[in-house]
Amino acid sequence: MTTSPSHARPNAWSIGLGALLILSGFVAIAFPLLAGIAASIFFGWLIMLGGVTHFVYAWSERGAGAIIWQILIGVVYVIAAVSILLLPASGVAALTLILAFYIAVEGILEILLFSRWHRLPGTSWFLVDGIISLLLAGLIVLRWPSSSAWVVGTLVGISMLFSGIARFAAPMRRRKLALQI
Repeated sequence: MTTSPSHARPNAWSIGLGALLILSGFVAIAFPLLAGIAASIFFGWLIMLGGVTHFVYAWSERGAGAIIWQILIGVVYVIAAVSILLLPASGVAALTLILAFYIAVEGILEILLFSRWHRLPGTSWFLVDGIISLLLAGLIVLRWPSSSAWVVGTLVGISMLFSGIARFAAPMRRRKLALQI
């Protein structure tokens, strides 16, 4: 009697998660403002957790200066978190600017990498990536704050879509390879 190896069967958890991420990605792309607000609220709660962590850490510090410093940092975190949680659309606008800055810096670094490695085959893609990143960052900033309605949610949706595809495809690929052996 032959039994198939366990790795020949696709992982149901991975496929289920992949399907859920793909569906979530399409919903986020279809409703980018809603997805952006959800992301803003999520980050707001993460920042709040960071603030509480600073307050707790302050108890372990020695010396009044260190304690006060940790409490002040915690207060800044909590104020930022409350601002984002009470005004999530403003949080989306802030996230949009941060994202534009990140994309611009990434584009500059890709162009610098190309200039360093331009003699190697295939490195022209770094230049293309850098130029497209700078154009995208410019588009986001020039259209800000109206770009906030689509940027964060759309990019979160695209990220979830591709994460879902990867989680769905990987076990299927492993199954195909295992069946070939």
